[in-house]
Amino acid sequence: MEPDTTTASTPGRPPPSIPPPLRREREAPPPSASDPTHTDWGRAIALIRAYASLTKPKVILLLEVPTLAAMLVATPDLPSPWLVAVTLIAGALAAGGSAAINCWFDRDIDAEMGSRTSRRAIPSGAVSANSALAFGIVMAGASLVMLAGLVNLIAAGLAAVAIVIYVGVYTLWLKRSSPSNIVLGGAAGAIPPLIGWAAVAGELPATAWMLFALIFFWTPPHFWALALLIHDQYARAGVPMLPVVRGEGETRRQIVLYSLQMVAVSMLPVVGGGAGLTFLAGAGALGAYFIFLAIRLARSKARADASRLFHYSMLYLVGVFVVLVVDARLVF
Repeated sequence: MEPDTTTASTPGRPPPSIPPPLRREREAPPPSASDPTHTDWGRAIALIRAYASLTKPKVILLLEVPTLAAMLVATPDLPSPWLVAVTLIAGALAAGGSAAINCWFDRDIDAEMGSRTSRRAIPSGAVSANSALAFGIVMAGASLVMLAGLVNLIAAGLAAVAIVIYVGVYTLWLKRSSPSNIVLGGAAGAIPPLIGWAAVAGELPATAWMLFALIFFWTPPHFWALALLIHDQYARAGVPMLPVVRGEGETRRQIVLYSLQMVAVSMLPVVGGGAGLTFLAGAGALGAYFIFLAIRLARSKARADASRLFHYSMLYLVGVFVVLVVDARLVF
């Protein structure tokens, strides 16, 4: 039985020391050479994962859906697999490069916001700040070269605008200075369907801009639902997100207002002749449930409802663009 080391010592005498064998038992064992995390291969895998995390891969996947959907509905003929692959890869490079630059600039507040962000690649020390910045610049530059050389200049120009908005307007300017940061900066995330449409058709008709508007109005309620969940972290880092500056009540009200506008905008392709009844029914049902969740969040003020809306908002965006493709390709 292990000796009791918590017993009080006799006055005037030094407390008994822990016997050496017991000290050795409490020390962490030295790393084993057979442990894969301490091998060259294990370190290489960890470094690759760290660099991949800088690109925010989940966001990239979410942005690729509108890009692909726009390519599939832009013209009567299906685009070539080669064109689709090049456009999607270039789009991933543009989004990933912008995200890496964002991580470089936000490394100070990531370290302050809590465990969710302090474990990211730069604050944790897995990737140096200079390496992350160079990584992001190279990725963003490669995306523009690919689009300009292998797709067309319109698509390349749109990608350049998206990078400038996300890095320059949102990251460097608005994020730390205005509660409207996500409204204006979110325009960068609305450009992917324009890139996809331009890659296939070489032009941007009204329907393409309607898809841009749909994502533009989707971004605030999507992001503000998340901001409600982590507003204390933003407050700790001094980031003026809407819940921090104007309160949770006003944020919930704005979520409802933007959700209503988003659903109204989602109907524009039907009005303009760019989509049919299948899209009307599918997008309408998806939007109705979005509004229901937004109103319930405004009334209940529960964190669970904010989480539910945030996660559903991603399903909504994917669902609307899937319905758009089904409407264009499998019905009419």
